[in-house]
Formats: sequence, structure tokens, C-alpha cells
Amino acid sequence: MEPEQPRTVEQIRGLVSWIDPGRKLTQTGKVTLADARALVTLLETGDTIDPAIGDRTFKTKSSQELHHLNLLVEWAKAARLLRVASGRLVPVKKNARLLEDPERVLDALFEALPRIGEAVLPSGWLGSMFAEEYPAGLRAVLTSLYAADLPVPEQKLRTAVWETLSGFFVLDDLPEDRLRLLRQSNDRDVDRLLAALRGLGAAQQTGKSVTLTSAGRQAMARLRGELRAGDPVYELRVQLSDVNRPSVWRLVQVPAGIRLDRLHQVIQAAMGWQNCHLHAFSANGVQYGRRSGELDFADETTAVLDILVKEGGHLDYDYDFGDSWEHRITVERRMTAEADHHYPACVDGAGACPPEDCGGPGGYEDLKRTLLDSTDPEHEGLLRWLGLKTAADFDPAHFDLHEINQQLRTLDCRAQSDPETPGDANADANRRAR
Repeated sequence: MEPEQPRTVEQIRGLVSWIDPGRKLTQTGKVTLADARALVTLLETGDTIDPAIGDRTFKTKSSQELHHLNLLVEWAKAARLLRVASGRLVPVKKNARLLEDPERVLDALFEALPRIGEAVLPSGWLGSMFAEEYPAGLRAVLTSLYAADLPVPEQKLRTAVWETLSGFFVLDDLPEDRLRLLRQSNDRDVDRLLAALRGLGAAQQTGKSVTLTSAGRQAMARLRGELRAGDPVYELRVQLSDVNRPSVWRLVQVPAGIRLDRLHQVIQAAMGWQNCHLHAFSANGVQYGRRSGELDFADETTAVLDILVKEGGHLDYDYDFGDSWEHRITVERRMTAEADHHYPACVDGAGACPPEDCGGPGGYEDLKRTLLDSTDPEHEGLLRWLGLKTAADFDPAHFDLHEINQQLRTLDCRAQSDPETPGDANADANRRAR
């Protein structure tokens, strides 16, 4: 597949300039065919008006049939560069100066991605789950690309979207041929999104793999609300209590203004937990956690780290109230964010995360002793429970800094007042039968 040239920014700038001071729209709110003919040529969209197939000519009835032109128009509207007023398409005057800076145009278009699903993935004879749950699929693609240090195979991105979205639908009773068609339509729409990202200059193709460009990575960082150089950062030492030989700890750097619910995500990823159980923070005699009718916790989504604790101070984090994995979190130092660094980040640590549901610190010690003793009657059963072939496959000292940071890069850990990342609003989608 030949990579598209990153022309979308220039096409959008050309579109807005041509539209100025305004153009009349059709009764359905679309660009007229007369204007569409001019724009297809001017912007070199690649659309074909009145396409001929064999001996037949298929008359174009609406500019909506011109996929690339329609995408540019809807994208410019979503980015608040164009708007509809009294049946006319007109520029947004207050954003006119933005068009002078291609980087700002790219940022505006990137930020508008969640709002242009119908234009990126137009309906056809076979719809896809991606088209119906576009924000969540978009998030899966962008997160996969952003978390990766190396190019991501196209097929891995298609699979990520399928696995993310299939939980929203009831697919168990569908025949194999229907599932196959759904998978094909889903893959087709992932490819359409990737083409849009390449056209924007946010992604590039190498063979059958995709990576974010430098511009795309910077736009994603800005969209996620990542820290800018000079913003306040806390360096935290997260120590798992009552676990020794070896001890288990992580040194992580997080936005000083991170909410506790997002700090919970950081601890889970950095330590290696699977987020299968309840948790709570304790600070200044108050417990913070998820609000529920059974547990009288203060709301962790409204609690901000640097308000609760200062440099040199600490708070506690308890995970799994049955096994009671207690963590002491100490603010080692307050620092400032560096340019081109990702936060949260793990910078040091030691020890493997204990297996979930092994009985807490005491049970973990028993587990390690049992694995070392092949004559123990519980030895073989424990290997099966852990999914190991031999005891040598279990290394309590294992610590992979690179793997942890890849996990941390997928998290949404901005300060408490930042806007949502693409896909966040779709978290509560209902299941539907296909």
C-alpha cells in the first residue's frame, strides 16, 4: 500500500479560503454539485463525479457521495473552521488566524477526530461495529499507536478494534459467515481511519505496519493533556508493605495535580496488578475510593494528589481488601516536567508483582516456599494454578522497566480539569445484537 502524502492540512486551508465569504448549501445541508465540481479539481480530492463503470455512467446526485470532499468539509466544520449559518457554509472568523499556522490546524483537526465518525466511515451496504462505536474504536487505534515504540502491524490494529468493540454486541449466536463479513467490514473501516490519519500527516506506513509521525505523536500528547515543560511533577516511591526477599517497589513520576482515581491506574500498571479488586487511599485520616452504597469512602475522583500531600509526605494505598496488599506512597521530591518526556513514567523499581489472589503477603511467602520445594504435596497444583511448567519459570525478582512504561503510556492520567481523550465518552455503550 502506497502511503498517502500528508495533504489534508493544506486541503482544509484551501477549502476554507475558497469558501470565504460563504457558499449556499443544498436543502439537505450539503455542498452543491456545482461547487463540488470546482472543489474536487481545486483540492485534488481524487473523487470521481458521474463515475463510469463499463458502459454505464452513474450520475452523482449529492456531494455526500464524494467521500474525500465530504470528509474535508465535515472535518473543517468539526474543527470549527467552517460553520453553517442561514443555509450557507461560512468560515468561522474568530479562528481565521489559526489557518496561518499549519501545526495549529493539524491540532484542531486531530482534536476533531472523535466528531467525524460518519464522514470517516460512511455507511454502505455492510455496516461495521466500528462505524457504530466509532469513538471507542478510534481510542483503541490511537492508544495502540501511541503506546508503541516500534511500528504496529496493521492487523494488530484491526484486532485491537475488534476486541475492543465486540464486547458491546451480542455475537455468540451469529453464523460463521456473518461473523466473517462483520470482521471484514470492521477491518475495512480501520483501514479507512488509517488512511485519514496518514492524509493528516499524523501516521505513516512502512510496509504493512503503521506508526505515529512526530507531528502525530505531539498532537496526541497535547490532546491527552500531557504535561508541558515546567509543569509540576511528583516523584513517588510506591513500596509494597510486608513483602521481602526481594522487596517490591516502583519509583514513578506523575503530574502533581493527578486525581486519585487516575493515580490508582498508575499504581496498578506500575506494580503489575490486574485491577480485579477494590482499593482505597488513606490520607490525613480520610479514606478515598469509589463511591458506593456499601463503603463510605470520600470520592477519589475529586481528590487531587498535591492538595492532599506535599514533598516528603506520604499516603497509603490498599488493594484487595481480602488479601490486603498495602502500599506506602512517599513523595520523594517535587520536580518539573521535561520537554518530550511522557508522564506518568516509571524510572526505577525492583521485584515482581505477587500473583493475584495468593493470600496477601503471608500467602505469597508460602507460595515462594512451595515453589522451591518440589517434594511439597501442593507443588504441582500450585504450578498449574500459576500456569507454569516448572518452578524456574517464576522469578520473584523480575522487573521490566520498558514493559511497565508501555503500560503507563496507555493511561489517561491528566490533571483533574483537562478535557477527555477520544473515546472516553463511549465507555458506557450498551450491548446490542447484530
